[in-house]
Amino acid sequence: MDLTYFRTFREVARRKSFTRAAEELGYAQSSVTMQIQKLEREYGVPLFERFGRQLRLTPPGEGLLKLAVQMLELYDQSKERIAQQVSGTLTIGTIDSLAAYYLPPFLQQLKLLYPGLNIQLIADNESSLLAKVQEGDYDIGLLLDRYPADTYLNCIQVRDEPLVIVAPVHHPLTQLGSVQLEDLQHSEFIVTEGSCLYRNMFEKVLKDHGIVFRIGFELGNLETIKHCVMTGLGIALLPRIAVETELALGKLAVIPFSHPELRFDLQLLLHPKKWMSQPLDAFISMLTDGKTS
Repeated sequence: MDLTYFRTFREVARRKSFTRAAEELGYAQSSVTMQIQKLEREYGVPLFERFGRQLRLTPPGEGLLKLAVQMLELYDQSKERIAQQVSGTLTIGTIDSLAAYYLPPFLQQLKLLYPGLNIQLIADNESSLLAKVQEGDYDIGLLLDRYPADTYLNCIQVRDEPLVIVAPVHHPLTQLGSVQLEDLQHSEFIVTEGSCLYRNMFEKVLKDHGIVFRIGFELGNLETIKHCVMTGLGIALLPRIAVETELALGKLAVIPFSHPELRFDLQLLLHPKKWMSQPLDAFISMLTDGKTS
């Protein structure tokens, strides 16, 4: 069977949408539907089911996805080894802050090295990211967490990634030489979504020390959070890489607060049996060296 069908099947499973898969692959939606229908006829089972607007894999579909990922990886491996071509797809799973503020220069350099490489960058939540690296759906994952993020996967430490509390430039707490936990009493915070690791860690520290705080807004977009902080709607705990530009331009200020439990490692996640293609090996070297040229 044409491997194109399996690539389409993998993309629909990743995007949970025929429409989004078609946009990513550059196909008409009817073409995507036709390919999935041919696969379902070939195997004699439905591969997807709908619950309301949500599309998800059936149990047979989940089993086929694991095999399809392996088949496609073996195909890319064979092309590189036998034909000496570096092409195929590199799928990177990560979190929003790293996708937006850390990875772009590395991806640009990787694309310059391997013009024929198709790079897929997928922003995901932490638990889903770990699961998809384990299942082989992502070639590599990048995460902010305590090292190691997972004992089954190969985890490579890249660097410490500081978390900072940011506030409007003239916020009273930014004027202090050092801020302690008790100084945050009754502060109003703008927070990320509930699945965010650093939000949960910070809230635990505050609650363990009896600090009363308010959540004014819960937002899923870091740019929106930063703009809300700038307008004085609250303060926020964010990775420093996400606010470097605003700090340099004087649009935000850092509250001088630190705590030993509020630290993360930027780390790479790989399946222990992952085949190391040339692009993947080069990408890891770039990240661990911290250089883009």
